[in-house]
Amino acid sequence: MIVKDAVARLTPLALMVLALLKEGDMHPYEMIRLLRERRVDRLVSITNGTMYHTVARLDRAGLLAEVGVDRDGNRPERTTYSLTDAGAEAVTEWVRRELPRIDRPEPFRVALAEAHNLDRAEAVSLLRQRLTLLAAKHVALGEGHRGAREKGVPAQYLLEVDRDEELTGADVAWLERLIQRLDDPDFAWGPEAAPSERYLSQRKAARR
Repeated sequence: MIVKDAVARLTPLALMVLALLKEGDMHPYEMIRLLRERRVDRLVSITNGTMYHTVARLDRAGLLAEVGVDRDGNRPERTTYSLTDAGAEAVTEWVRRELPRIDRPEPFRVALAEAHNLDRAEAVSLLRQRLTLLAAKHVALGEGHRGAREKGVPAQYLLEVDRDEELTGADVAWLERLIQRLDDPDFAWGPEAAPSERYLSQRKAARR
């Protein structure tokens, strides 16, 4: 059992580190290379300093654990870490919390990227909750926008509201399509039965 506050304190980068370790034991340098190779730096800032600081905090929290130290030639020692049961539980709990929320757009992007860590049915249920909230927000924005125009508020003062209404409407439409896709049992979900050649070569390159 994990302490609830430990999940609340997880940063998006910490979540990505824990999710990455579900693939196997790694040292921080391998984590950095893999995350950059997969363009996770679109979602979170990844630097050597933030990575090592994040790993150290996760280690202290008991969400990952040191499993060995290696040295290859003249390279610095590399400490390898493994995901603990508490760390694995933290991944699913964090994603479960963030997926339906509409007030935290940046964590949502990370939660969506890691939604496959949940069972399909639970992921769909949480996304439906998000859809309900987004649809209500879209209606409220539309009503507010129309009310402001009816009161004679010049359009130049409503540009941000107009943009928010348009983007929220597009998000609603996209989420409706996504849920339909996930409801299809032919849509692949969850861990692959066997790692692909591309994945294996990616892991091998990241370890160097």
